[in-house]
Amino acid sequence: MTVRIFSYPANSSGAPRGRGSASSPHARFLTLQHEPAPDEAGCDASIGPVQTRLSVDHARSVLSYNRSPDLPFDRAINPYRGCEHGCIYCYARPSHAYLDLSPGLDFETELFFKPDAPALLRRELSHPRYRCAPIALGSNTDPWQPVERRTGLTRRLLELLLECRHPLAIVTKSTLIERDLDLLREFARDRLVRVTVSVTTLDDALARRLEPRAPRGARRLETIAALRAAGVPVGVFFAPLIPALNDQELEAIVAAAHAAGADQAAHVLLRLPGEVKGLFEDWLQTHYPARAAHVLSVLSQCRNGQANDPRFGHRMRGSGPFAQLYSQRMERVRRQLGMSAPSIDELRRDLFRPPAAPADANMPVQGSLF
Repeated sequence: MTVRIFSYPANSSGAPRGRGSASSPHARFLTLQHEPAPDEAGCDASIGPVQTRLSVDHARSVLSYNRSPDLPFDRAINPYRGCEHGCIYCYARPSHAYLDLSPGLDFETELFFKPDAPALLRRELSHPRYRCAPIALGSNTDPWQPVERRTGLTRRLLELLLECRHPLAIVTKSTLIERDLDLLREFARDRLVRVTVSVTTLDDALARRLEPRAPRGARRLETIAALRAAGVPVGVFFAPLIPALNDQELEAIVAAAHAAGADQAAHVLLRLPGEVKGLFEDWLQTHYPARAAHVLSVLSQCRNGQANDPRFGHRMRGSGPFAQLYSQRMERVRRQLGMSAPSIDELRRDLFRPPAAPADANMPVQGSLF
């Protein structure tokens, strides 16, 4: 039984300074929950901003597998749990409930990393039954989020995958990926990598509220250009597409990304699984109260009358007239610019060579003498 009591300094919007969520709902698996007393309703703004805490995640494995037909990969690595970017729409937020933590502010401030991930990955890739296929890096939370500057964990995983000549598909919205251009350039020379940069908006005022600690859209376009200049294949995700909030930017963002060097483009319709629904609705009422009802109405028309539709084939794009219109707009702008839909078919698998197996996954990996 766990009790978590929260009292955070707020800014004028009701959210702690520099954070995306204005609330911290209980984890849904807690048997005892706390409701604030009337004298706890206010927050002392003099306390200062909410700090980020980084803890160790003792994982047994680092590769996770999926059978989703909506995804072009069947395996992924997520070196972090939680994400400091604080994007209010993040579909990964509900996963924090499995840690008895809130999908709200805890997801942005209580982060976990897997320091032994490279050793675990070495063990899994060296297994005799392992069969090579592209690994997705960044399928849940961003592998280049700000704490990566302190841990260097994602870079160590890249070094191992490059050693093995393993194909890799990357999704990020972080400009910190530019730090690792030296490694990505080596991947690209052998057709072993494809990077997709997520761009949500080019409106800085919207971005500050929607993605408070993520790089702004214009800066992400510079990252696309840097990747292209390094010879790394790069595309763009307009994600998420939020009806009546950023949907009008679709063509402009894809065109700007193409001008920066992107050759693939796609969109992902806003998803509101689990607690994300309540968090996003609170965020809308806080920042865009006059638009909230319209946003949610159009979204429900794209989601079979619900806030969320988790069915394969529908969860990424939606259905109905509005969803069809968004898909048609994306297809038209791709056709006009000579871009293609996302694909990782060009990634080579034949160059993979298993790494030397560690004697013990809990011990440092030593190089071979021969």
